[in-house]
Amino acid sequence: MIVTVTSNPSVDRTITVGRLRHGEVNRADDARTDPGGKGINVSRAVAAHGGDTLAVLPVGGAHGRMMTDLLTGTGVPVRAVPISEGIRANVAIVEPDGTTTKVNEPGPHLTTDEVTAFLDAVRATVEATPGAWVVGCGSLPGGVAEDFYAHLVRLGHEVGARVAIDTSGTPLPSAIPAGPDLVKPNRVELGELVGADLDTLGDVADAARDLVAGGVGRVLVSLGRDGALLVTDDRAVRAVATVDRPASTVGAGDCALAGFLLALDRGSDPVQALEQAVAFGAAAVALPGTGVPSRHDVGAVRVRLDTEPCRTDRLTD
Repeated sequence: MIVTVTSNPSVDRTITVGRLRHGEVNRADDARTDPGGKGINVSRAVAAHGGDTLAVLPVGGAHGRMMTDLLTGTGVPVRAVPISEGIRANVAIVEPDGTTTKVNEPGPHLTTDEVTAFLDAVRATVEATPGAWVVGCGSLPGGVAEDFYAHLVRLGHEVGARVAIDTSGTPLPSAIPAGPDLVKPNRVELGELVGADLDTLGDVADAARDLVAGGVGRVLVSLGRDGALLVTDDRAVRAVATVDRPASTVGAGDCALAGFLLALDRGSDPVQALEQAVAFGAAAVALPGTGVPSRHDVGAVRVRLDTEPCRTDRLTD
């Protein structure tokens, strides 16, 4: 079971244009609306591949009602916690080469009682699903303390769950001392976390190993066109896949995390999970908006595995 915790969910509007012209009237070629937020995307991708998942999220306002309707259509089980303010809507403008311009709203402000109710819902869900993966994802809305993910890690471990964290900014370093079983930064986020420019695979591997030495179980680093690097206490492995026709990068990292956790949840070893993560992420890049890949989409991706990556290889993204 994969329980996702999304404290700042969004209704995602994706608009496709021929070319984005700043300061001018742009006419859309296509548009779509999806339930969004990093944890929501993880649950959607897991559900699309027949995995067991449940999404815990706050819901309020007109966009909250829309979110509930959208998730009902995806087959993702939801534990919704009512809040007084409305959840946010995000807009992504996508050009033919996959270039994506995003405008994200800040989201609601949760009261102290609403934060408590949200955490109570998470605890009740995880206690009812022994051995689950708990996935804390995305930004935090107003009213939620920056150590929220550290608290989530401790809560999960108290009830025997494994905990993965995928966030950025201050909430990420706040979570590290709690010892999550997995963190999934991209290269920029990892560089910000360790305070260094990560220009080569060796730089990334060393930064990730510092986190493992500090108590993190595994580190899965998204590298854009350069694939992903998995770092554990004894090895670093890279996997890469080529996307011939990129459509949208929005949600691709979330799908990669879903593929990784789903593989682990089904008994695969970490290297096999890395291969599936990259296949999920690459398949998602080829889809419009925040669409999640099907079994057919993932099966069409060819992943190249490098069990001894060259430390001096320079990264392109």
